[in-house]
Amino acid sequence: MEIFKSVQFNFIGNRNKAFVFSGILILASVVSLFFHKGPNYAIDFLGGTVIQLQFEKAVNQDLGTIRSIITSLGYGTPEVKTVGRDDQNTIQIMVKRRGEGTMVGEQIRSALSVSYSHNPYTLLREELVGPKIGAELQASALIAIAVSLVAIIIYIAVRFNLPFGVAAVVALFHDTLITVGAFSILNYEISLPIIAALLTIIGYSLNDTIVVFDRIRENLSDSLSKKSFEDKCNQSINQTLSRTIITSGTTLAAVVILYGFFFRSADIIKDFSFAMLVGVAIGTYSSIFVATPVVILWNKKWPIR
Repeated sequence: MEIFKSVQFNFIGNRNKAFVFSGILILASVVSLFFHKGPNYAIDFLGGTVIQLQFEKAVNQDLGTIRSIITSLGYGTPEVKTVGRDDQNTIQIMVKRRGEGTMVGEQIRSALSVSYSHNPYTLLREELVGPKIGAELQASALIAIAVSLVAIIIYIAVRFNLPFGVAAVVALFHDTLITVGAFSILNYEISLPIIAALLTIIGYSLNDTIVVFDRIRENLSDSLSKKSFEDKCNQSINQTLSRTIITSGTTLAAVVILYGFFFRSADIIKDFSFAMLVGVAIGTYSSIFVATPVVILWNKKWPIR
């Protein structure tokens, strides 16, 4: 099935505009990460306690009171927010970098039972991660991403040649940084499932990039064509455009529905689907406007044979 037949959109001719757009996104991501002193890691990486409580009465107007009660315990300033629908009266309490075992959760619940006794609650969820385990998980996640990128550049360098491998990894760094930047700007947490989403995005973006690169290689081997290198690259993008739109469109439709369904919840599926939504959109964009233009820039300096 082809949506576009015999089209000749000038993607490569607009690469400078795309570079400016990408530069703005990357700058916004870097500034946000600098302002927030890095990503907003979840307790998976920092260690801490997460508790979800469902109260009998409304709590929307009492979040400040609940926050003050927990702060008085000496665990720093906790994160207190409502989750789910307003009529569910459910809040999530997160305390980072403090305490071991179940002691923190027990003290929080005891303090609320005494100082907020007029509104009884039911414990829905409690999770805790020790600081040492969190640091190990953080290191393992970074190693997993680094190893995957190294493996990818080796694979593409062997499958195609070095310029294509470098261009693909540049696009993957571009996609990963912007996705993490989106989480930083919206103050979403980076947890283990989000690392899984980033690795999925890397694979998805790479697959789309390889399809374009494979068509470029085929067109470069056409000895009868008198077109320039840039024209052949632009032709390759247009020839694979239908495939790109269909594949990305169906994936985006799924993650948009998933994100919309869990938008008002605190479930990790919401953050996972948001990461996939940003990553798939940026990954599709980078295959056309980042990876291929990098190959063209390389060819101008060192012609690709």
